[in-house]
Amino acid sequence: MKNIMPILTVVVVLFVVWYAASIKMNSTWTYDQAERAGTEPSFSEVVSDTMQQARPLLPAPHQVASELWKTTVQKKITSKRSMVYQGIITLKTTLWGFVLGIVVGVSLAAIIVLSRVGRLSLMPWAIISQTIPIVALAPIIVVLSNAVGAGSLLVPKAIIAAYLSFFPVMVSMVKGLSSPDDMQLDLLRTYGAKPSAVFWKLRVPSSMPYFFASLKVSVAAAFVGAVVGELSTSAISGLGARMLIGSQFGEPMIMWAALFAAAILAAILIFTVGAIEKILRRAMGGRPV
Repeated sequence: MKNIMPILTVVVVLFVVWYAASIKMNSTWTYDQAERAGTEPSFSEVVSDTMQQARPLLPAPHQVASELWKTTVQKKITSKRSMVYQGIITLKTTLWGFVLGIVVGVSLAAIIVLSRVGRLSLMPWAIISQTIPIVALAPIIVVLSNAVGAGSLLVPKAIIAAYLSFFPVMVSMVKGLSSPDDMQLDLLRTYGAKPSAVFWKLRVPSSMPYFFASLKVSVAAAFVGAVVGELSTSAISGLGARMLIGSQFGEPMIMWAALFAAAILAAILIFTVGAIEKILRRAMGGRPV
């Protein structure tokens, strides 16, 4: 209970603030309609109306939960109005971007650690790349993908997701591959180990804790990249596309339901990566964290 109570307290406070904000923001419409009708609504009538408006400025928590229930449980997975269907599309993009980000991040880290030229040339550009807004790069990535005949929005969306996810992996792996001290390196050189043997038998095992630590951050970044990619590429499918559609057509319920569906999916991804990390740590003889 000592661990749960602080969390419950924060949740309760958030719900209270959310409901209060819903009443405040949605009451404008209620008072406007009452003024046109020449009536003066009571506070209870204002609260009742703000809790059930079809297109509120800020939907109340129970309205978002109801919309999320309708679009997940009560809709067929094959329906394009189903958040499960849209979530699967976003998940597919996320996983492709996550895998591509890992490959790129690990590869760049290996080049940076093993090559002085790579360290001096790649590391600064990798850092600079993260200062460029992804929404500015997204249209360029889409145009270039179409120019080379990608033929599908999955490719540019996966590249956008990988663009955000590779950096945490690269930074962590640079630190991990560089973690063996001089005594360990000198010992292997004394045994006549080749550079490749030093890399695979010392540097790579030493980097695994750093690698595992970067995965949760990387998968979260890949998910954000997938959603941003859907928003920036005018995609018609995916949770990001549902948010955009809800915003463009004045459907706040759709927008908020998609937002919470995205948050739930992101949490599932992070916990899944954490569970896989613990399994791999046990298999490698490490201590789970």
